[in-house]
Parts: sequence; structure tokens; C-alpha cells
Amino acid sequence: MALFGALVAVSLGAYGRIHTPTGRPLALLIGFTSMTPMKAWLATAAAALAVLQLLSALWMWGRLPSVGSAPGWLPQAHRWSGSIAFLLTLPVAYHCLWSLGFSTFDLRTTVHSVLGCAFYGAFAVKMLSLRVRSLPPWALPVFGGLLFALLIGAWATASGWYFTQPGVPLR
Repeated sequence: MALFGALVAVSLGAYGRIHTPTGRPLALLIGFTSMTPMKAWLATAAAALAVLQLLSALWMWGRLPSVGSAPGWLPQAHRWSGSIAFLLTLPVAYHCLWSLGFSTFDLRTTVHSVLGCAFYGAFAVKMLSLRVRSLPPWALPVFGGLLFALLIGAWATASGWYFTQPGVPLR
């Protein structure tokens, strides 16, 4: 599984490095005037859902003792919020790789590029781990935690950075 995840991450990074970036968006969602704000807001929505993912996972695993046992609807809400969060990352990643490429012109963009590619590798590993019954009990929470950390790291090095810049357009 880890080898497959590494292959996914390295393949995305290699594509981003060898592909000549276009510097322009393929398409903008309604309400956005440029690519960067669109990516920043989609990634922010995905990051917010990732926080819900973390909290719901902690609740389901009994790690939030002050709130009692998890309600029966929580596993389904966890799956749906994760699916939506992942779907929100796809146009972001597509535009990052196709329009901008794997960027290494400074430390922030290098870290962002690595984290973004690693996120999809970790996603592949986590999704595969859901079907493997012989994994140790600690594996799924570790894979989920890694996935969360990579997404938040990618968000912080791009969207978080973007929103803290003076005079940036918000749409």
C-alpha cells in the first residue's frame, strides 16, 4: 500500500515537473474572477471539512470523552464530508499541476508542491487501508492523521499564505 501511495505522489510530482505550466486556468467556477482566489477558497472549504473529518473520527474512535458516544449517523457524515473534501481538492490540484506545475522557486512553494503530491499518495493509502482487514488497529488512525496533516500543511503553504497577503482579491 505504501509503495502505491508513493507511486501516486511521485507520479504527480513528476508530471508537475515535466509539464510546461500554462499559467492560466482551464476554467473558473462561477463567482471567481481568477484562478488563485478560486483555488484558495476551494482548498479552505476542503480544510474546513478536514477539521470535521478529524473531529468525527476522534468521536467515532471514542477519543472525545466529554461528548459521549458517537451517534449512529456520524460514520455516514464522516464518509460524506471526506468525499466532498476530496472532491473540492481536485480542481485545486488540477490547476496547481496544469497551470503552475511543481514549483520550486522558493521554500514555501517547494514545501507546498511536496505536501500537495504527498496528500494524494496518502489519500490512496488511506482508501486502500479501509479494505484491508489484516492491518493493525493503529494503522487507520495514523493514515487518517497523516492525510489531515498533509492537507492542512498544503493549505497553510498556499491558501493560508494567500489570505494573509495585503491587497489580494478574495474572488
